Amino acid sequence: MNLFKQMKIAIITVVLAFIPNLVNAQITNDITHEEALEVMLAAKKKAEADGVLVNIAVVDAGANLKIFIRMDESFLGSIDVAIKKAKTARYFNIDTGKLGELTQPGGIIYNIELSNGGLVTFPGGIPIKNKDGKIIGAIGVSGGTIEQDREIATFGAKSIIK
Repeated sequence: MNLFKQMKIAIITVVLAFIPNLVNAQITNDITHEEALEVMLAAKKKAEADGVLVNIAVVDAGANLKIFIRMDESFLGSIDVAIKKAKTARYFNIDTGKLGELTQPGGIIYNIELSNGGLVTFPGGIPIKNKDGKIIGAIGVSGGTIEQDREIATFGAKSIIK
């Protein structure tokens, strides 16, 4: 067997050995649709209990919209804000309110909200972690006060950690 053929077999063997790990990594590092639904429903239940009308967006690990709900009579302008809060939280793996502290005039990342097609740097976006502490997505809530949005988003994000 020539050297080229041996190298080709060795490369194929290595790749095949890693396929199960790649599949498992993708499954465990991205929010499932069941988890996204659970997060959204928990947040909705919290908003209803608090008497707050909000929009709720959940994005996956790639910051792609996974699930969204606009509660009846919630603000139309909050649709985009909820989605951008979720994306911002995932882009930077941080509570959007904490990110906002860094974006103030004189802050180390002042004006970053102008990047990525528009970010939201006030509370209401929270990364979602799995039971192993890995970020698998994010939730964005908009329509209440920023304190209510953050509380509802945090409640939803924590709902899948068991």
